Amino acid sequence: MLSIKGLSVHYGIFQAIHDLDLEVLEGQTVSLLGANGSGKSTILKTVSGIKKPTRGEISFEGNRIEAEKPENIVRLGIGSIMEGRRLFPYMTVLENLKMGAFARSDKAAIRDDLDKMFQRFPILKEKANERAGLLSGGQQEMVAVARGLMANPKFLVMDEPCQGLSPIMVKEIASIIRDIKSEGMTILLVEHNVSIALGVADKVYILQNGRIRFEGNPDEFSENEFVQKVYLAG
Repeated sequence: MLSIKGLSVHYGIFQAIHDLDLEVLEGQTVSLLGANGSGKSTILKTVSGIKKPTRGEISFEGNRIEAEKPENIVRLGIGSIMEGRRLFPYMTVLENLKMGAFARSDKAAIRDDLDKMFQRFPILKEKANERAGLLSGGQQEMVAVARGLMANPKFLVMDEPCQGLSPIMVKEIASIIRDIKSEGMTILLVEHNVSIALGVADKVYILQNGRIRFEGNPDEFSENEFVQKVYLAG
């Protein structure tokens, strides 16, 4: 579904990603792991069109997208749940969810999907008319996930969905990710919580300094010498 070939990304003179290849098959959940600054979020931003690559190809369902604007990438079927939630804090929960459907014109289907979001996240129905910025961190993350799903994506990019949450809410968000996965959603996930990242992943990539140092399934993860010595400091 997603194919990245020879991707390089710069911030000024600093090269964040070096000639990277990566693929995600339809229905897979692929987890990106690595230390802070390893390039994980840069990859997600580049897939979403927020950051443009210096060179390389990104294809989605066989079509090149690396030059597309973010709004066009959303219309193609890639939804994003970015680090820090990025809600509109002074807008209500309902207004935030509607913003997730900005690229859609199917009003009846949008109403149906709003109902589905409130069924999936009952607390958001209770808080529908409250400002999103006044919610707890876990509730805000639910809004971010629901808003991403309101785009009706085929492919979901998730960047640190459990960041800064209490252990109880981490379990709740992990359960939500598993539910979305079980419904057939294709997911590219960045998550520092290794147990969650491995628990939902069909495939794992580990990055170091903008390069892939490990690629394999979760069962191979702890057995890999690089993972033990570098990532897990074993």
